[in-house]
Amino acid sequence: MARTAYSIKTEGECARAKANELPISPKHSIEIAREVRGMKTKDAIEFLEDVVALKRAVPFRRFNRDVAHKRGLKGWDAGRYPVKASSYFIKLIKSVEKNAEYLGLDTENLMIDKISAARGRRMKGIFPRAMGRATPKYAESVNIEIAVKEA
Repeated sequence: MARTAYSIKTEGECARAKANELPISPKHSIEIAREVRGMKTKDAIEFLEDVVALKRAVPFRRFNRDVAHKRGLKGWDAGRYPVKASSYFIKLIKSVEKNAEYLGLDTENLMIDKISAARGRRMKGIFPRAMGRATPKYAESVNIEIAVKEA
């Protein structure tokens, strides 16, 4: 069973959202979270929709070994188009906007204050091989938390 409490500590009026054990790449999630931190929610959704449409790349600053250069990146060369992870981030940002609306915050001026993506648990499986042997196979997951404030 996954942890259900928030690990992000916030002060003041803010809205939060959380998603546990999403079946996406932890490396892609960490890079996306670093890129959208500090953006307004509308800008972040627009950026991530461009990533899904393969128009803009996410710069890979930490996990950039053997990552090719992408056109259009400013200040960095290596990048990718993490489509699956971006679509999950879009859903989570829309969810936190609804939470902010419920709390009475102005949804037009929301800024992503804190966001974290951390590795979740690994689900173990087996991959059958020849001669009755088997190879372990792991499915990774990610826990994402987001907190927004009015800008």
